[in-house]
Amino acid sequence: MNYILFDGPFRNNLLPFTYTRPVADIRVGILTIREKWETFLGATTTTVTEDYLSDKYPMVEMEENVMINASYLPNSELVSIVKDLKENQVVFKGEDIIAFFAKESQEDIDFDTFDAIEFSSDIIKIENTWDIFSKNGKAIQEDFDLITEDEISQPIPESNNIIAPENIFIEEGASLEFTTLNASNGPIYIGKNTLIMEGALIRGPLALCEGAVVKLGAKIYGPTTIGPHSKVGGEINNTVIFANSNKGHDGFLGNSVLGEWCNLGADTNNSNLKNNYAEVRLWDYQTEGFAKTGLQFCGLMMGDHSKCGINTMFNTGTVVGVSANIFGSGFPRNFVPSFSWGGNSGFTTYLTKKSFEVAEVVMSRRQVEFTQQDKDILEHVFEETKKYRRE
Repeated sequence: MNYILFDGPFRNNLLPFTYTRPVADIRVGILTIREKWETFLGATTTTVTEDYLSDKYPMVEMEENVMINASYLPNSELVSIVKDLKENQVVFKGEDIIAFFAKESQEDIDFDTFDAIEFSSDIIKIENTWDIFSKNGKAIQEDFDLITEDEISQPIPESNNIIAPENIFIEEGASLEFTTLNASNGPIYIGKNTLIMEGALIRGPLALCEGAVVKLGAKIYGPTTIGPHSKVGGEINNTVIFANSNKGHDGFLGNSVLGEWCNLGADTNNSNLKNNYAEVRLWDYQTEGFAKTGLQFCGLMMGDHSKCGINTMFNTGTVVGVSANIFGSGFPRNFVPSFSWGGNSGFTTYLTKKSFEVAEVVMSRRQVEFTQQDKDILEHVFEETKKYRRE
């Protein structure tokens, strides 16, 4: 069977992260949503997404296809239903479509004529940016169970201080000495070829993905995910960091999400709680205004390729778009549009020519090519987000 993941109705709620990727390629837990589905299905998937992303993330359609809403994370019960879908069947969860069977020859699909299957069990749905960190603990546990089933962990080096070793899994090539790992509140997954430097204090749930680095004396408490080849230091709480991003120095990051190719300068700090303990409001790309989150704790949402200088301070509930460069004293505003250059004293437009020069250098340091596809995507984001910038 051919499986296709589609963005679904929550794609705009997940901006700025979905400016540069389909919903399926958001990381929550240990794996991306696509990696979860492919592991469960034992098959590769393709994507229905925005036109400007489709060159990099193409769709492969066959005569018979199962379409899957990428906002829903798979579990065994749902996957068994999806695998068994037949022609003219659709899986619902309330008003949401989770999956349906489609033939290439079907030009129009009328779900009123389909055989509806109601999925009533609990399932994780990622429909808002803050779901990425607020549902990360459950996602880490589910991924941990999936990845480590019938697998044997590498031994934990004796120099480490360990609590609940049965909840710790170490992959090949990982290096850790003289650290403290406390997995009593949730699992700790240490991926292939990772490095945890001496003196790090880690309380699970934690996902340290392949090639990631935790620096000397870091303090990390979960649920937290450090994506592949990312580097972290200082204090981190309930945060998801996608691949190839750096928070390499002291400073606090909490209840936050960083996209790919981000860098936080030394002693960058974010607030995750308002002084009056009030509900946090967050920039909403749908309404183009600030909207309630229902959360008391919410920190920084930073899109791909964005950077900030040393001693940057982010206020509670700050949203930074794609490829912004922030520096200077004081708090920048709570919404920094994509391709902005500046800080508390004001912003100018960060031209694509300059931003592309930086991206090429940053990506080459990790032996990743900054392709024409990447440039085309960022050019589109630049044009799409003009309305938010004060030219």
